[in-house]
Amino acid sequence: MSENLIEKKFICVSCPLGCGLTVVINDKQEVLSVTGNSCPRGAAYAKTEVKDPRRVFASTVRVKGGRLPVCPIRSKTPAPKNKLKEIAKAVAALNVKAPVKIGQVLIHNVCGTDVDIVASRDLS
Repeated sequence: MSENLIEKKFICVSCPLGCGLTVVINDKQEVLSVTGNSCPRGAAYAKTEVKDPRRVFASTVRVKGGRLPVCPIRSKTPAPKNKLKEIAKAVAALNVKAPVKIGQVLIHNVCGTDVDIVASRDLS
């Protein structure tokens, strides 16, 4: 039985070089080869992008009693790409009270992803 091989192309975002990656996968979505990467991070990025694509989520949340009405937030670690809309809805529903400290966890385990949403700045 012969395998159907699929070639996918990505731009690596693991470092500032932005290497053009070519990834060959089989019909079981197993990565057979990665080429075009200038560093080992590119190969790791390509494998993750095929199996479980993730992105850092960034937005703002409403703040009550602060000197500014919103505070920037981000995910502490990259979140599953297929959960970003659900995460955006959870963040949109959030209102926090001042003061807010940078790194403060505002939503623990957002949408069951094991990813925390944290404040990106101090806000009093």
